[in-house]
This record gives sequence, structure tokens and C-alpha cells, in this order.
Amino acid sequence: MIAIIKYNAGNTCSVQNALERLGYKTLITDKEEELQKADKVIFPGVGEASTAMSYLKERGLDQVILRLKQPVLGICLGLQLMCEHSEEGEVACLGIFKNKVCKFPNTEIVPHMGWNSFVDVKGVLMKGVEMTDDVYFVHNYYADLSDETTAVCDYITPFSAALEKDNFYATQFHPEKSADIGEKILKNFLDL
Repeated sequence: MIAIIKYNAGNTCSVQNALERLGYKTLITDKEEELQKADKVIFPGVGEASTAMSYLKERGLDQVILRLKQPVLGICLGLQLMCEHSEEGEVACLGIFKNKVCKFPNTEIVPHMGWNSFVDVKGVLMKGVEMTDDVYFVHNYYADLSDETTAVCDYITPFSAALEKDNFYATQFHPEKSADIGEKILKNFLDL
């Protein structure tokens, strides 16, 4: 069973649909026992960082996520909340990854929305993915680069498109909306 964390931050249904198209049973839940028993956990998200962190803390989900031992995949806001700090609401996040989340400089081309290819790819999540492959993004904030960065994209500035550390994985892009390449990345996670 693949558990999708329910925390009032959108995108759960599109992630659920993508996983079910791949033949996996899913459960959208905020219950600790169900998250602990799942084979894999997905931490999706579309929303605002400080509001989402408040919701997680109020329900104790911040600590639940940190205790998970099975593979966990953060998507979009999920990746940002797995970092140390976000400028969006100036909030301390989960601290799984040592990255800071920064706002793109104010220009006419923010948010970063649409397809973009990679500058660099490595790591198990990105197995079989080429730098010329395109994935789909929608975000105003980005995680800076660190030793845990496994994919880099460039949009105004280079940023972490994917991160990996221990049993935690994350993508800034939406694999569930990234066609065949996104499906390959989801399969890489599901095959862990």
C-alpha cells in the first residue's frame, strides 16, 4: 500500500490517480498508524509553506514524517517542507535536507511554470533520466543546491530539482504531471 499524506495542501488526487494508473493501491491519510504501515509514503503539496507547516505541527504530522523508516517522496511543496527553512512565511521546516528555500527574484517570468530540462542528474530516483528530459514545474520558491541535490535545473538561477538523503527523496517538479519521464521517476521510487 502506498500512503499519501493528507495535510490540507492540495495535489493528493492527481498523485493518487498517477499511482493507480501504474497499478498501485493507495490511501490518502493523516493517521500515524496507517502511515507507519505503508510500504511507501508520498508527501505531495501545492500551497504556502508557513500555513502547511502550521497544519503539520498542529496534528503532530511533522514528527510522524521524521520517524518514517520506509521510502518517502516529497513533491513540490513537499520537497520545500523537507528542507531546513523557507522564505515563504519565514518558517522553520522539517530539516531533513540541509537546503534553504528561497524566493525567485521578482521578474516577469515568475512563477516558474511549465516544462524544463535538467542541468545535472544523479541518484537512484533519477535512474534512466537524461539531462535533455523535460519535467513539469509550477513554483515561486526553490531549494538551493547542497550535497543532497540529485538533479539540478536552471531557471533564473540553478536550483535543486531533486534531493535524496537516507530513506527520503523529493522532487520540486511534479512527476505525476510529467508524462513518461515522470512515470519513470515514480517507478524508480516505487521500486525502491
